[in-house]
Amino acid sequence: MNFSVSRTAQGMVQPSEQTPSGTLHLSFIDRLPVLRCNARTLHVFRHGHEAANIIREALSKALVPYYPLAGRLKESSQGELQIACTGEGLWFVEASADCRVDAINYFDDIPSLAQHDKLLPDLPPEVNGLDPLVLMQVTQFTCGGFVMGLIFCHSICDGLGAAQFLSAVGELARGLNHPSITPVWCREAVTTKAPQVHETGKANPPPQPTLPSLPDYQLEYASIDITPDQINQLKHEFQESTGRTCSTFEVVAASMWSCRTRAIDLDRDAKVTLVFFANARQLLCPPLPQGFYGNCFFPVTTTVSSEEVSQASHAEVVKLIQESKSMLPIEFTKWINGDYVGDVNPFAEPLAYTTLFISEWGRLGFNQVDYGWGPPIHMIPIQGSSIIPVAIVGTPPNPKRGIRLMTWSVKKAHLQSFIDQMMNLDQNQLTS
Repeated sequence: MNFSVSRTAQGMVQPSEQTPSGTLHLSFIDRLPVLRCNARTLHVFRHGHEAANIIREALSKALVPYYPLAGRLKESSQGELQIACTGEGLWFVEASADCRVDAINYFDDIPSLAQHDKLLPDLPPEVNGLDPLVLMQVTQFTCGGFVMGLIFCHSICDGLGAAQFLSAVGELARGLNHPSITPVWCREAVTTKAPQVHETGKANPPPQPTLPSLPDYQLEYASIDITPDQINQLKHEFQESTGRTCSTFEVVAASMWSCRTRAIDLDRDAKVTLVFFANARQLLCPPLPQGFYGNCFFPVTTTVSSEEVSQASHAEVVKLIQESKSMLPIEFTKWINGDYVGDVNPFAEPLAYTTLFISEWGRLGFNQVDYGWGPPIHMIPIQGSSIIPVAIVGTPPNPKRGIRLMTWSVKKAHLQSFIDQMMNLDQNQLTS
């Protein structure tokens, strides 16, 4: 169903009180060139009377303790990425749609997602200066429901940090005087003794705002729901085979990697890589304090031959993933201590069609954010690139249960084969 959106008001939301000025240093991970991008999401709510006004006021209050988010990115004279605490604020748009949100099935299908640009904030050209770190649009639908379109600068927050900020906004919107978690900057704790080698292979280059030039694979979108029964069956099969337990993320990642590897039909000796980023907050010594909202993750990487993944049983692929995860504390400590040899950079994974990046979003906290009308019934990531194979493990809209896999990971020629295999996990995975 097509629908129209009218943007009725827009402008900067600034902190409601005076906030500190000056420059803050970002961590090594914050400054990674690959994070010079924006994460875009849609958050769908069934109810929300006067949602835009209430959220705007709460944002202004939240920007007092979270004042760095009201600043702007800058580069030092040495080319180091920093935050200028200017208090300029974030960009906020109020809008209205001409239909009910349930009339488009709460954005639970691909055609409605194709209209996502209407629901994301657009910064007009007449706004001078660097882009805000956060942009938000609240679109009210005729039924009283609303969609919050969010654009967040990845250089200042990872998913856990962004969800922490939104949770604080929700608490203030519900009438709390202060967020229950006090934000902590603490970026100096996330550092490494290793040379800061980036994609260019040179130590300490200036940050690059764009990714290296790559072939445009024109990756196709697919949304696949995996039921609780399928997940439990896969877990049971793994336990029967190995005598060990495994997580939901591990069985979903193994299924996704296996099906995709079969679908893209590589030479048997071709190397395929699975990469996911693990929360590293508790791996630092001492661990980062509660309230830290910067980037703190480390890549877990598994590389084997295409034949090994394609021919392995589901349990064997889960074991490969678990073996890589078990090395996380060791590899992270090596990186922190500068013990990697030569120019090895664990964050510089090759961006290629043979590499799959998978991310778990269901446990970040976005699904628990409450502005006064209950948590969202649906949270939707928007594609950031057509050239990097990505899969996001999330949840389907309420009241559905299980896992929703949202992915841009295969070319059109491989899409149907991939979907067919994922839709037949019971037969395809358990008997392989």
